[in-house]
Amino acid sequence: MAELLPCRWESSLDRGGLSRRDRSAGSYDAYLPDPLVGRAFTLDGATAADVADAEIALARLDRDATALSDTEVLSRLLLRAEAVASSRIEGLEIGARRLLRAEAAASLDGSSTDVTAVEVLANIDAMALGVRAVSRGQEITAEVLTDVHRRLMMGTNLASHGGRYRNQQNWIGGSSYNPRSATYVPPPPRYVEELMADLIAFANTDDLPAVAQAAIAHAQFETIHPFVDGNGRAGRVLIHLVLRRRGLSERVIAPVSLVLATATRSYIDGLNGFRHLGSSDTAAAVEGANAWIGRFAAACARSVADAAVFESRTAALLAAWRDRVAPLRSDSAAALLLPHLVGAPIITAATAAALVERSFPAANTAIDRLVDAGILRQLTVGRRNRAFEAPEVFEAFGALERCLANPDRVTNSPQRPVPRG
Repeated sequence: MAELLPCRWESSLDRGGLSRRDRSAGSYDAYLPDPLVGRAFTLDGATAADVADAEIALARLDRDATALSDTEVLSRLLLRAEAVASSRIEGLEIGARRLLRAEAAASLDGSSTDVTAVEVLANIDAMALGVRAVSRGQEITAEVLTDVHRRLMMGTNLASHGGRYRNQQNWIGGSSYNPRSATYVPPPPRYVEELMADLIAFANTDDLPAVAQAAIAHAQFETIHPFVDGNGRAGRVLIHLVLRRRGLSERVIAPVSLVLATATRSYIDGLNGFRHLGSSDTAAAVEGANAWIGRFAAACARSVADAAVFESRTAALLAAWRDRVAPLRSDSAAALLLPHLVGAPIITAATAAALVERSFPAANTAIDRLVDAGILRQLTVGRRNRAFEAPEVFEAFGALERCLANPDRVTNSPQRPVPRG
């Protein structure tokens, strides 16, 4: 049975500037969840319908996302959007243009001075790593999850904790110095390895619909909070590992975190509702699980709908670009570069040459032509390097974010701000 464990905090802090409350020892309660393997989950009628709708939508997006000439472009772009949104839930707010400029600077100068961008870029790498690590029918392993976390922590001041389950107590909310006033305290570290083994075993079962399984696995991961930091982002990678393993998102990643990021309070409330006390078959436990699964399924369906709209907008943009630079030979470097700009809206001559597999001079000529057509615009990244951006891609992505920031699809100001730059 899920329970609260009475624990004692012994403080070693004797630091000036801290309040007595922050420095003091005292008692607190840590939450110990039920294991998942063997637990019966009963979906009520409404939740089961929401899950079925979400699975149909995810499968359709994965199968039919063909409006762009290169489906991989859409997949990469949505993967980036998902990773950025996942970071935003953790408070790492950054706009797509700023992120890509930092990425270009890092590729040219070897590093970026934008600390926030470095963390978000690590999230993109971790999301991509997770997506590649598991395909339909393959097992999700502890090694996959720890590799994802290691990649997340690279370049941060917590890099030494990357890829290792925590050996200390962590908590959410309250004081930074002790868990006594925390809003949630995960299980003590001695329970983490066993709970994670159970979670991974559950993630490799096929008893539940895939969307329900992904919702439960994510909620349990956040409940365990197995790492010192980066749990939210690692837990949202787990969503896509489950969906890919079950065959729902083999080609295209649905930006579920973009939807969850529009209603952070609702997201947190859903996770809290999943954390029952007592037996898992009580009415309150069943209701909490159904409420969370239904909310998660709705987010999946919504993410698919908006991804489809975004795909059609970017396909229309690509067609407009081709008209703008016509006539254009289909095998020219400029024609080959156009579809890549949707997934890589900031380029250099070197990256353009690599994308179209043409010479550096040919890529330069293509860029000049696209600049003359108003498709690309020159900018400077890093210390002194020339790069070029496709501003209309950022406008399309901004429209997607504004749409997602308005759950009711109203046209007034978003319920949350769209990141600048």
